[in-house]
Amino acid sequence: MKKYSILLLLLFSLFSCKKSEEEVWVDEVEPVKPIVDFGINFSDYNVDQDTVQYYDNFTRILKRQNLSNKKINQIIEKVKDSLDLKLIKRKKAFTFFRSKDRYNKVQFMVFQPDQLNYILVDLRDSIVVYKQARPLTFKIRTIAGKLSSSLSETLRNENIDISIKKKLIKVYAWSIDFFKSKKGDKFAISFTERYINDTIYDGIDSLRCAFFEYKGKKIYAFPFVQDSIKGKTDYYDDEGNALRNFFLKAPLKVINITSKYTLKRFHPVQQIWKPHYGTDYAAPTGTPIMTTATGVVEMAGYTAGNGNFVKVKHDKTYSTQYLHMSKILVKRGQSVKQGDIIGKVGSTGLASGPHVCYRFWKNGKEVDALKLKLPNSEPMDAKNKPRYFKYITPLKRELDSVAAVKFKEPFRFEPPKPRKEEPEPIVEEEQPKSKKASKSKKKKRR
Repeated sequence: MKKYSILLLLLFSLFSCKKSEEEVWVDEVEPVKPIVDFGINFSDYNVDQDTVQYYDNFTRILKRQNLSNKKINQIIEKVKDSLDLKLIKRKKAFTFFRSKDRYNKVQFMVFQPDQLNYILVDLRDSIVVYKQARPLTFKIRTIAGKLSSSLSETLRNENIDISIKKKLIKVYAWSIDFFKSKKGDKFAISFTERYINDTIYDGIDSLRCAFFEYKGKKIYAFPFVQDSIKGKTDYYDDEGNALRNFFLKAPLKVINITSKYTLKRFHPVQQIWKPHYGTDYAAPTGTPIMTTATGVVEMAGYTAGNGNFVKVKHDKTYSTQYLHMSKILVKRGQSVKQGDIIGKVGSTGLASGPHVCYRFWKNGKEVDALKLKLPNSEPMDAKNKPRYFKYITPLKRELDSVAAVKFKEPFRFEPPKPRKEEPEPIVEEEQPKSKKASKSKKKKRR
């Protein structure tokens, strides 16, 4: 009996081992996902991918595909309205799809001038050309960090596309001087990124919201459209104040003030004492001059003293003038936007060197632009404030919570609060006194 029991145990262990071995070696093979791009399944064709070489042109690329001269001419004739041959530059991609039969004939041709757009040429029957774009998806990314030695370096350290720097500088141009920011100042940014075919990164699409610490205060930025018909987007802080000023600080990108507004200055050319009603910004001849605010060109011409000049009317209150230009680039009656180039620095008229004399009018009187408290951009309309604060509340919570996690701080969300405005005094109307009340008062006096 003992021998039989041992034999049974051996047989049982042998079969159980085989079963376990079978279980270990059986793997489920995942099906290979087919490559689909340009609306074409790559597995259905023989695919030949090519790039434009240094000495290439469209004809040479087609000849490499063993196409006849007649076919090449037909293709060129068909694509000339859809494909600018100047776009066919070095390293641009071509993809050819050939049939899998013994003829190996070209069925489709795809040219990619950039990552997103492509031109598809269908050669199966008659030649048909399609201008298409690959599908785009948008992904939201919200990050927090601390400023290092520069904004650019900080963004690189956080693995953020450096192109967002321009957006941030533009939004905060009137609120933050990033050159004066302190190392260690906190920030949080939320933005959308574009992906082609859900996988290929195609850059930053838009800035959703942000905050930066500056001089001990958090400055928030939220995009908001007040008028849906105009569709103009401005950025406002968490109290509904506009971040953008109505006027730029100066008409030049590089500021070099050589003479300020004064009622008494010795003129370098006329050699006499007289008022100087403007601010002089020195710059090399040909430097672009920008209009400091949106408006309409009121005057553009030449005088002996001002040289070539342009005057822009911004509204009923404000106008600006730009003198001594080497070249005028706008005409009278032309509409201009803030930052548009209206001329170039020169030394025409009574000028001792290349510069622009920037003059500023308020209510028809020349004033000192450097001392004037200039208005912000279009203020938040009272009727839009409830909609605005409802819109930014979840965005502010998102920024604050990400920052709290990053810096390991307790999360205490403070909802955005509208700026307190002075309430109108309430005047209570005096109620007419009843006869009974007046009689009772008389009795008390007695």
